[in-house]
Amino acid sequence: MRLSDIDERLGLLTVTGVDTTSDLSQAMVFFDSLSAEALAALEERRAQLQASVNAQTRLKRTPKLAFMADPAIAHGAAVEEIIRRQNHDDA
Repeated sequence: MRLSDIDERLGLLTVTGVDTTSDLSQAMVFFDSLSAEALAALEERRAQLQASVNAQTRLKRTPKLAFMADPAIAHGAAVEEIIRRQNHDDA
């Protein structure tokens, strides 16, 4: 069963990247979602997600997961808006 089947706030979520510490004790998971409540849902389900990572890897310890909306998405949208305005002004 997928988490999105249990929690609809995770239905339209995309993991865009993961940064880990060199000792793999922590992992920052970057995501994009259409749901404004996705971060809260991820935080609530952190232990379940961490257990899933543990079941699928062969690590002595599973990294502690933390979640953050991917800032690149917002920056890309801002650049796209600037380009749109520029094209509109030129027309």
